[in-house]
Amino acid sequence: MSDTNKDVIDILNDLIEYSKDGQKGFLKSAEDVKNQYLKGFLTERATGCGKAVKELQDEVRKLGGDPETSTSFTGDLHRAWIELKTAFTSHDDEAVMNETERGQDYALKAYRQAREKLVKLNVPAAASSLDLVDRQLQGVQQNHDEVKALRDKVRAHS
Repeated sequence: MSDTNKDVIDILNDLIEYSKDGQKGFLKSAEDVKNQYLKGFLTERATGCGKAVKELQDEVRKLGGDPETSTSFTGDLHRAWIELKTAFTSHDDEAVMNETERGQDYALKAYRQAREKLVKLNVPAAASSLDLVDRQLQGVQQNHDEVKALRDKVRAHS
């Protein structure tokens, strides 16, 4: 495996961790909210993150690497924080959605940084991966915007 492939694989493996964090975070939020619409939305978003993970893992394999299979330490800490915070707010939907949005802020930042790194590499191995990251970045942005809009609705009804 070339060094450039290794660099691309490292970037993608980081995104796999972030996407797995998102999947687990959405599932945790779905457990904690009371509103059935929010539960369904969050569960659906978790499924989308799972699909993103699979696509990223397939791309890593295509480049000759071993795909990441775990979440990040930071993501694990964030989920623990959500659990602690919502315990004190009686799993208040607004508090859960606030933390879910914060998680999406983190995901957006990670995807934007990964995209920048792939662009800077400017190698053929990064081209296909960049297309995948661009497409998934659009999905992360959409998730973020939808979570924020739902959080604002919950806040307005509180």
